[in-house]
Amino acid sequence: MQNILQGFRDKLNINKDLLLLLLIGGLYSLGIFLSNTFVNIYLWRQSGEFMTIAMYNLAIYLFQAVTFILAGRLAKKVDRIIVLRLGVTFLSLFFLCVLFIGEASSTYNFLLGSLLGIGYGFYWLAFNVLTFEITEPDTRDFFNGFLGILQSLGGMVGPIVAGIIISRMNGSVGYTTIFTISFILFILAVACSFFIQRRKAEGSFFFKRVLMERNRNKNWRRILYAHVFQGLREGVFVFVISIWVFVVTQSELALGTFNLFLSGLSAVLYFVVTKFIKPAMRKKAILLGAVLLYLSIFIILFEVNYTLLMVYAVVIGIAYPIINVPYISLTYDVIGKAWKAGEMRIEYIVVRELFLNIGRIISVLAFIFLISIVEPDFAVSIMFVIFGAGHLFVYFYIRNIYLGSSSKKEILMKEQITDEKNR
Repeated sequence: MQNILQGFRDKLNINKDLLLLLLIGGLYSLGIFLSNTFVNIYLWRQSGEFMTIAMYNLAIYLFQAVTFILAGRLAKKVDRIIVLRLGVTFLSLFFLCVLFIGEASSTYNFLLGSLLGIGYGFYWLAFNVLTFEITEPDTRDFFNGFLGILQSLGGMVGPIVAGIIISRMNGSVGYTTIFTISFILFILAVACSFFIQRRKAEGSFFFKRVLMERNRNKNWRRILYAHVFQGLREGVFVFVISIWVFVVTQSELALGTFNLFLSGLSAVLYFVVTKFIKPAMRKKAILLGAVLLYLSIFIILFEVNYTLLMVYAVVIGIAYPIINVPYISLTYDVIGKAWKAGEMRIEYIVVRELFLNIGRIISVLAFIFLISIVEPDFAVSIMFVIFGAGHLFVYFYIRNIYLGSSSKKEILMKEQITDEKNR
């Protein structure tokens, strides 16, 4: 009887932790989607220079990459909840600094970017690990599905609400309001973390060993290089498109509407793609999405207006789900079949994020170099044409990844298995 009661208590604690983690994820999504896009616009309004925005985003990527490594080490040395709490605390500190610095924020763009990057690194490492530990096979689908709904709602509601608030308030009052709301949401997330059961860490951190695993595991090497090219596109596109929408419309409400439309379309497509794209279709789906994504650039390359930007949003809203669903699944399949994947899951996540951020950093550095020698509009065009092809190179690397089939074409996978036996 005592064992039954103890089992019931344990189950209750697991369910409570799962719901609390969902709540934290929801608060994070709403807080980030409410304000993050508009931080770039806030800095742009103050400086009017792409260099300011580029340095801000460069700091995010640099410190996110470094923090992921530190967070991975801490996750194996201290409680995972503490790592999560550090992430949300730094995100809260970021918005507090934006509120405190106010109209001088563009002067401290690198400092603000570094705080946000540190927050991202701690938060996402801990959240990914806790998701694996708190959920069970029978609750994981519910968790991921419900979290996806929360993220989609945040992506749809946050930007449009922020756009309405900013457009209806004078001067910087609207920005101060949404940054304050985001700050409060992250404080609530920190408070929620105190109610999750503590999770003691164990084991050593084998970051270098997993990093060097790419020399032994061809599939792991290919997926890492694919992530570099993914980052090459993401690095600049993330902020340039938002700036263009604002410059063309001079309206935060129009930017919020753009993001509402994009997030809503993507949410529908993610559902469709998840249902219809089977594992055997993954590579073809990634190629199709990559081609659509690259062709979308030419919609806004020669002329930019709000109508063309909305057409662009439609195309990428279709393309990204077609790429991301099979690409993410393939990535985790590669990790799942890698050396000691169960014990080293933290290290594999850290190394993957490192390579993704390397691509983003290269992209922003190239952009900074270009805008220092040519006109910014011309620099943007060059970046779009060259780095916009990033996902085509993603396909180039993933097309030779083979997992577990007995096909003769998959001899590379057999070579990997032979390498494992020889270790």
